Amino acid sequence: MNLFEKHESAVRSYCRSFPVVFQKARGVELTTTDGKTYLDFLAGAGTLNYGHNHPVLKQALLDYIEQDGLTHGLDMHTAAKARFIETFQRLILTPRQMPGYRMQFTGPTGTNAVEAALKLARKVTGRSGILSFTNGFHGCTLGALSATGNQHHRGAAGTGLGDVSRMPYANYFGQQVDTIAMIDKLLDDPSSGVDKPAAAIVEVVQGEGGLNVASAEWIRQLERLCRKHDMLLIVDDIQAGCGRTGHFFSFEQMGIRPDMITLSKSLSGYGLPFALLLLRENLDQWAPGEHNGTFRGNNHAFITATAALEHFWQDDQFAASVRSKGQRIAEHLQRIIRRHGPDSLKLKGRGMMLGIACPDGELAAAVCRHAFANGLVIETSGAHSEVVKCLCPLIIREEQIDRALHILDAAFAAACAEQATRQVS
Repeated sequence: MNLFEKHESAVRSYCRSFPVVFQKARGVELTTTDGKTYLDFLAGAGTLNYGHNHPVLKQALLDYIEQDGLTHGLDMHTAAKARFIETFQRLILTPRQMPGYRMQFTGPTGTNAVEAALKLARKVTGRSGILSFTNGFHGCTLGALSATGNQHHRGAAGTGLGDVSRMPYANYFGQQVDTIAMIDKLLDDPSSGVDKPAAAIVEVVQGEGGLNVASAEWIRQLERLCRKHDMLLIVDDIQAGCGRTGHFFSFEQMGIRPDMITLSKSLSGYGLPFALLLLRENLDQWAPGEHNGTFRGNNHAFITATAALEHFWQDDQFAASVRSKGQRIAEHLQRIIRRHGPDSLKLKGRGMMLGIACPDGELAAAVCRHAFANGLVIETSGAHSEVVKCLCPLIIREEQIDRALHILDAAFAAACAEQATRQVS
């Protein structure tokens, strides 16, 4: 039994798939204590869009610490916070014609931002119910967990998870079924048993749910549904935001204006804990201190987040590179599908949030195991862990994409061969 097995809780998960000790990281590469290097296609589950230890972000943080910049200040005014607010307004909200949003710095993780959004929606509307979607994932604290679909996570709650109506996501029943019309019918019918909720919470691309993608038209219909029934629209952009889909926000080309937007993961740019709730001004009905937390507004994260915005988001060049790299990855994945399972494998996702859906979780797990043995860290998602999910840093070079996808191709070949052998025997 090693040190971790002896002293760390059994709740640990990723380390079971990657049983090595990592010591260093730079860009897209992770290095172990014995000197072996891996390409990182997990990237902190989407937390490291700009890679590990990006030199511009690292230097900004080192300079701030060297100058005795404030580390912790609750929600007091700080120079670091002021600079982030100004930069986010100037580089993100203003160019996207998104005036009238206020920023609430919640506790440091995505689930904290979701909790704040749900709590505020209930406070503003006076309704208790929330509408969420099949395969959605919003966090593991009780409020966010209530809106999460995954049975594995929900089963650990140990208590009832109520006040949520679960509705079918886009294409849940196939492309021929209009799920928005179905929801509209339920909300219109006073005998359906579905009370009008305070808000609907949705991911434009469902990351943990299996890279399910909603079309722009479906998202626009959802916004119209919310307006019709006087519900707030909350977009959970915790994993799909900060450039992952080829735009800063996953929804920004869809012509909608959510009432609230949750951000976290890559918002700090450096892997530092940081979460933000964007809310329309008229919804900012909190009393002072009504929703708080000791670690709301991480000053070190303000510094690296500002550096990331200034370095990557001055214009559309970085976002365009994400779209181009996403196309390159998609082409590689399509070749893998044609070689190893044209009738059983399926491309999923959008931008640089892509993967291959396998017939079952057993095959997907075998692919990830073979990939790791040959220097690629990659994981699964989906209801049955059946999607091999490519979530590499957005700053990855084309040569690294090609190398990683070559490893993944070989991993699919080995896993499919193993499966064929078992079926024959």
